[in-house]
Amino acid sequence: MSLIVQKYGGSSVSDAESIKRVAKRIVETRKAGNEVVVAVSAMGDTTDELLDLAHEVTPVPDPRELDMLLTTGERISMALLAMAIKSMGVEARSYTGSQAGMITDARHGSARIVDVTPVRLREALDDGAIVIVAGFQGFNRDSRDITTLGRGGSDTTAVALAAALGADVCEIYTDVDGVFTADPRVVPRAHKIDSITSEEMLELAAAGAKVLYIRAVEYARRHGVVLHVRSSFNNNEGTWVTADRVPSIPEGTAMEEPIITGVAGDLNEAKITVVGVPDVPGKAADIFAIVARTGANIDMIVQNVSAAATGLTDISFTLPKGEGEMVLTALRVDQPDVGFVALQYDDQIGKLAVVGAGMRTSAGVSAQLFRCLSDAGINIEMISTSEIRISVVTRADTLHEAMRVVHTAFGLDSDDAAIVHGGTGR
Repeated sequence: MSLIVQKYGGSSVSDAESIKRVAKRIVETRKAGNEVVVAVSAMGDTTDELLDLAHEVTPVPDPRELDMLLTTGERISMALLAMAIKSMGVEARSYTGSQAGMITDARHGSARIVDVTPVRLREALDDGAIVIVAGFQGFNRDSRDITTLGRGGSDTTAVALAAALGADVCEIYTDVDGVFTADPRVVPRAHKIDSITSEEMLELAAAGAKVLYIRAVEYARRHGVVLHVRSSFNNNEGTWVTADRVPSIPEGTAMEEPIITGVAGDLNEAKITVVGVPDVPGKAADIFAIVARTGANIDMIVQNVSAAATGLTDISFTLPKGEGEMVLTALRVDQPDVGFVALQYDDQIGKLAVVGAGMRTSAGVSAQLFRCLSDAGINIEMISTSEIRISVVTRADTLHEAMRVVHTAFGLDSDDAAIVHGGTGR
């Protein structure tokens, strides 16, 4: 008997009919002789609607109460799904994150998992029941408060449960057939990737690919959890995410892996430029120490050559839009001590990344990327590279066109348009 953890996103349980369809799939998995644990998200856009409602009540919702509010979405889904499964004659039990033993730190809105103690889940499985767990949430032992894990928290919940229970596979169900070479909503000719390394998936997730969230991929890689990303709308094979690629080379094809695995884009980034920084040792350290104290996540960093006449330089970096104002405020407070001239903030940027393990042994990838963007009249503002990724910053209104151009330039286009079964993309 295999133990399978399944995760269903909001678009997969968006209404009563969808919940019944998911329940049928879960029951089929159980009747095939498997133990089944399910992590479920809130229905459709429930989380966004609750956030909107909170901000209608107050411009700055209290973090503790906001977590109490947002976790209701997953509790609705888990209860309805358990009811649907029971109506099919199969025992099911639903559990909140705290009941499931998801122990987190005390940070509201973006808590980190510190321990998983799935005692009640194991007891339910031993009794022959299907286990349904509310994703996205946990419990802090010190404060005794409910917490949420942040965006993608249901993915992280599923992976953490799979690791704690020793599951054979963690199936992430979504509204597309797997991981694609680009977001099929933006690049219609994107095609499904049969298998991808966790290293490549981490880079794509960090660059904005939303089919899997980076924390879930990191957790899976650290604990050796095999992921299978697939559609809840059909029974097709999805994308396997493992430490190494799953060998599946069709007869007659080239034996080497493709140079580029996929293209990702992100419109949720902003750029801060610290203007007129004294070009002396320690000033960059001072600036990023201030940023670090805010807890902001810095992505790309560029420092210009200092002007000989003034001895000053500019330092630019990107970060999530939601953290921009917080970092600007912190830098303004310490401006007299650091001694820079001014701050510039730009939230109309987009980040594009090309990712592929084949880049390690292939020359000319950067030149091809820059040439195709140039031919399309798309300007590059910042560049960052790793061993298997090249990222560039463009204007926000050119990002989607840039993704399509680059996807075509690297030969990733499929003959047929990708199918998106549901979801709003919100």
